[in-house]
Amino acid sequence: MALAKLTLADETATLALAQALASLVKPGMLVLLEGELAAGKTTFARGLLRALGHVGKVKSPTFTVVESYDLPQLTVHHFDLYRVNDPDELHYLGFDDFLAAAALCLIEWPSRAAGLLPPASLRLSLEIVDEERRLARLETPDAELQKGLEKALAISFISV
Repeated sequence: MALAKLTLADETATLALAQALASLVKPGMLVLLEGELAAGKTTFARGLLRALGHVGKVKSPTFTVVESYDLPQLTVHHFDLYRVNDPDELHYLGFDDFLAAAALCLIEWPSRAAGLLPPASLRLSLEIVDEERRLARLETPDAELQKGLEKALAISFISV
């Protein structure tokens, strides 16, 4: 596992992080988005979807749990598990089928799916520093993704 940390000065920096990841994602990747309310998880997801070519509104899936986007190069399933009280609820949604598909899955509040998730391609944790700034913690076991992010963002990962 490799870890990198960077400070995101504002929403524009969060969107730039999403843009950098967009050029590196592949079908079948699982990206976990962690952080407290208003940390920027949905902002990041919205930026990633737009960077992947989605035009139009990106709805937060807080009430629907999942929003799917069929893009030319891949399908993206954006989950928000904040309102999930029991991981068993996800079985009724066909959660396993979404994860098994050759799609990019973005999951906000992944702790609500305890025990149901395969290993993540990327875990992005966002911590509120102040009204504008966020501390981003990126963890990945994927050496290719690590190298791509290092190059795109001018950051360095360390082994943990």
